[in-house]
Formats: sequence, structure tokens, C-alpha cells
Amino acid sequence: MSRKSLREEIVNAAVEQFHARGFNAAGVKDITDSAGVPKGSFYNHFVSKEALAVVALERYGESRRLPELIDASVDPLLRLRQHFEFLRDENTGRGYSRGCLIGGFGTEMADHSDVIREAVRVSLERWAQALAAPIAQAQESGQVTAATDAGALARFILNAWEGTLISARSEHSEASYEVFFDTVFGTLLA
Repeated sequence: MSRKSLREEIVNAAVEQFHARGFNAAGVKDITDSAGVPKGSFYNHFVSKEALAVVALERYGESRRLPELIDASVDPLLRLRQHFEFLRDENTGRGYSRGCLIGGFGTEMADHSDVIREAVRVSLERWAQALAAPIAQAQESGQVTAATDAGALARFILNAWEGTLISARSEHSEASYEVFFDTVFGTLLA
């Protein structure tokens, strides 16, 4: 079996280190040590830690299962619920020790790095668009009222999700998730 490329090992380690520690606390040496590669190899693949952070955000976004949100063979509201259940279970499985890398970078770096701020903006926009697809389908089928634009609902739900993650981490309980699911699926999209 061939070994992953050094670049891939660095990216995978960066996602893990950034998600566990944040941008500022995860140094290049921490990332390369975690990847098991020499520190000098980092600079063969990335011009800066910021450049690596952008790639790490893209990789993290790929792990959010966004393509499943457009699978028309599954009921749109079920798809949406399953998406957030997966994310909830992922967080609770880590003992509430991490939130969302996208939201984390948004709160930690948006005021300090235009490059990372833009990558966060793009990541959130991509996610909101993916969430809007099943909402629009539910509106078209009459499951959800069409009184509010699907894109606006998606953005609101995404913002509520990011806040839910912060609350769940601070409380170390599922109470915030219960409020999120009850409000989103019991009221907003009922």
C-alpha cells in the first residue's frame, strides 16, 4: 500500500489540529509533528499557515456530508434532520470538546485575516445553499410554508446551529440540541 502524499498528511493533520486547538494555538510544528513529517516539508506545499487553513476549511467542509442534502430519493425534511443529527452525534461523540471548524475560524480569525474570513464566508455560503435545497423542495411539496425564502431560512437555521454548538460545548449537555431540533423541525419547518 502506498503512503499518502506529504501534502495530504499535512492537510489531514491540520484539520485535526485546527479543529482541536484553533488556528492560533495550532502551530506549524504541531501540525507537522502530528502528520509525522519534517517541518521543512510544510513550506514545500504551503506558503503560509493561512494558506493551509483555507485548504483545511475546504477539507472540513467536504466532511459535512453536504451532497446528501440534495439526494431527492429521501424526503427533504428527513434529509435535513439526518444532516443535523449526524453533526450532533459527531459532537456528542467527542464529549462536546469541539464545535465547528468553520464557526471556530469565523470567531477566531475573521477580524484578523482577510484570507481566512473569505474562506469562512465561502464555506458558510456553500453550506447554506446545500441546506436551502431540501427546504425549497419541502416548500414546493407543501410540507413547509413558502412564506419565507428557502435561502433565508437556510441561513437562519445554519446560524442557529452554530449557536447551538457553542451552547452545547459550554453546557456539556444535549439540552441545546433538543431546543434546536424542537424549534427547527417542530415550529419553523412544521
